[in-house]
Amino acid sequence: MKIAVLGTGMVGQALAGRLAELGHEVTVGTRDVAATLSRSEPDAMGNPPYSTWATSHPDVRLAPFAEAAAGAELLVNATSGHVSLATLQSAGADNLAGKILLDIANPLDFSQGFPPTLFVKDTDSLAEQLQAAFPDLKVVKALNTLTAALMVNPRQLADGDHTVFVAGNDADAKKTVTDLLESFGHRDVIDLGDLTAARGTEMLLPIWLRLMGTLNTPMFNIKVVR
Repeated sequence: MKIAVLGTGMVGQALAGRLAELGHEVTVGTRDVAATLSRSEPDAMGNPPYSTWATSHPDVRLAPFAEAAAGAELLVNATSGHVSLATLQSAGADNLAGKILLDIANPLDFSQGFPPTLFVKDTDSLAEQLQAAFPDLKVVKALNTLTAALMVNPRQLADGDHTVFVAGNDADAKKTVTDLLESFGHRDVIDLGDLTAARGTEMLLPIWLRLMGTLNTPMFNIKVVR
């Protein structure tokens, strides 16, 4: 499948690398290709710059958002939540129409420090806002409730036997995303229904962040025990 991963940070790198490993044709989208490649300093979390990651992933292209989206069958929103809408606007509505968007982003607001709050919750979600802005896009919310390393390689933890969720308005789009998650190694994918369920998965982030602080590691996940 031709897949565009929008975002060059840790999450985007993890998704792009794993998708390429699985045989997909992957393009990473960025606002400014030259600026992205010129960065040589680690990010705020100490992760190496995209240019360093790219040297070991020569099969993954880097392109402006619009070009990456235009050539893709499926897109992944791996941006920070506060820039997700602007990113899709840069990609262009015509380049998004009729395509699936796997939305991983969370509406985190760090303006008051850590831990962050959510800038949308309860009666709306970031995923729904993206869907409303681009009605011809098929938004599926998934993978926003665990760290990037476990998104793409869940069997590092409990042999992959922990839970991820999908939510979206289009059944076929959810099936495509579920198949993708299973190809990563996820064994327990729960379909929560339409995209309003993204309100719940996005609101898991406050407890996830507290758990990360308490456990002193992001390498954990939730298991729904029946």
